[in-house]
Amino acid sequence: MKKLKERWGIENNWQVIVILIVFAVTGSTASYIGKPILHFFDITIKNFGSFGYWAIRILLLFIVYQFMLVFFGWLFGQYKFFWNFEKKMLRRLGLGRFIG
Repeated sequence: MKKLKERWGIENNWQVIVILIVFAVTGSTASYIGKPILHFFDITIKNFGSFGYWAIRILLLFIVYQFMLVFFGWLFGQYKFFWNFEKKMLRRLGLGRFIG
């Protein structure tokens, strides 16, 4: 826990637990809502083939996950941590110019 607190710049164990819960909830929720979104746009293996379907699904889940991570971070009182986390990730992906 000490290494995580130092690396993430947080002060107590409770924050580590909350942050791990946010990661878990976000991943589960993004995966859960991915299917209805794909269904709404009629993105199926039949229409796009196996490779196309999974490529689109992974891209969609990645995008949904990014938005939900900040939302759930805010909901659990860790907005600052997750917003900084997102900015760092966007910079690594070369999208830093979109965050100001």
